[in-house]
Amino acid sequence: MKVLKFGGTSVGTVESLRNVKQIVESIDGRVVVVVSALGGLTDRLISTAHMAEKADQSYTSELLAMKSRHYDIVNTLVPENEREDLKSSLDELFGRLENVYKGISLLEELSPRSLDKVVSFGEMLSSRIIARIIDNATLFDSTEFIKTVNRFGRHLLDSDRSNRLISHTFGNCDFKVAVVPGFIASDSDGITTNLGRGGSDYTAAILAANLGADVLEIWTDVDGFMTADPRIVSGTKVIPDLSFTEAMELCNFGAKVIYPPTIYPVFHKNIPIYIKNTFNPSARGTCIYDIKDRKSQDNAIKGVSSINDSCLLTVKNDRKIKNLASRLLNNLTRNGISVLLVSHANTPDSITFSLPQSDIERAMEALSKEFEAELETGEFHSPVVEMNLATIAVVADNMKSFAGLTDRLHRLLNENKIDVLAYSQGQPETSVAFVVPMDKRTLSLQTIHDEIFAMIPTVV
Repeated sequence: MKVLKFGGTSVGTVESLRNVKQIVESIDGRVVVVVSALGGLTDRLISTAHMAEKADQSYTSELLAMKSRHYDIVNTLVPENEREDLKSSLDELFGRLENVYKGISLLEELSPRSLDKVVSFGEMLSSRIIARIIDNATLFDSTEFIKTVNRFGRHLLDSDRSNRLISHTFGNCDFKVAVVPGFIASDSDGITTNLGRGGSDYTAAILAANLGADVLEIWTDVDGFMTADPRIVSGTKVIPDLSFTEAMELCNFGAKVIYPPTIYPVFHKNIPIYIKNTFNPSARGTCIYDIKDRKSQDNAIKGVSSINDSCLLTVKNDRKIKNLASRLLNNLTRNGISVLLVSHANTPDSITFSLPQSDIERAMEALSKEFEAELETGEFHSPVVEMNLATIAVVADNMKSFAGLTDRLHRLLNENKIDVLAYSQGQPETSVAFVVPMDKRTLSLQTIHDEIFAMIPTVV
């Protein structure tokens, strides 16, 4: 069995949907197809919801435009004898969506729950259409078997319950092609939730792991992982192979090819992931798998990626608090805050963390509660925060084999008049990372990419 996920650009036009149909129907054996909303639709659903929140009645014309886009695809790709039945099904969805918008407009309020409901319609609409385009396809409702719980104000996967329901749903039916809407889920009360932006990748990985798929294929609009973001760095190339660890690290540091949580479910089942291009299906793409007994010449640096809009949180370490670093790190991670790097390097009397800028308020609140007693006694000093930064990472499985790389890149950045505000070698030695001013991000990425892919063995 294969599990294939097609993103928004892959299902966004008549041409791309023809490619999807051809790709899926060429596969022997059973296949699960996970689909995103039509390209750009989720953003349009959100912007229209904000129109309704302001009682801006032009949301109705936006709704009609969305409806027209879906019906144009139906009229072009769905067999004529199935169109009216499908349109009736889509009318029912658009009617429900219109009622949600009306409610938002009347209240002039857009709650998180209402927004979750609004964005769920994108995948429900696309999956109903795609199930009619692909021959021998059966439509499934992911809200019946992808379940979430609320933690840290976020919807997190309820793994145990989801796995039981997936096994029950797919174990009791026979199908050739299963079409599943990605991203959307529900909680224990049946309220519509989701797995976060990019969550369709995650849906596909959850299904692949539970169903014991031979492979997970993520179909998108690029040929695979690149050595850097080609939109801002010149001279990039496709990375043919990555270990699970390398792929996780690149994603954690900002690579947008797949949604980071996607890797964990299949990693534990050792199911390979292929990143493929819907518009260039003959390209090999990138294969992510458990690389064992790697030859020394294959032990290469794989890529450079960056987290934009980072910040630095620095805590004075005057040795009065025992195990200060571990308490800080444990508290941040326990509260669901992403720590990009920990640095003692620039200032030995302080501990510096790089965090996404969007997490800083929650981080400050969490640390204030953790060190409330020490703040009163003066043993703990309120953290100093520096904003508008970028965290840049260089990724490889065995970074220790590149002796002196951190120092060399640090000097290189300084030579190019780029201030390195913090740096750290990752654990378990899969990356080195640097924090630089946001306005130096592009120059830093290009400088590091040029140096690395000229000085040492790289991807083949």
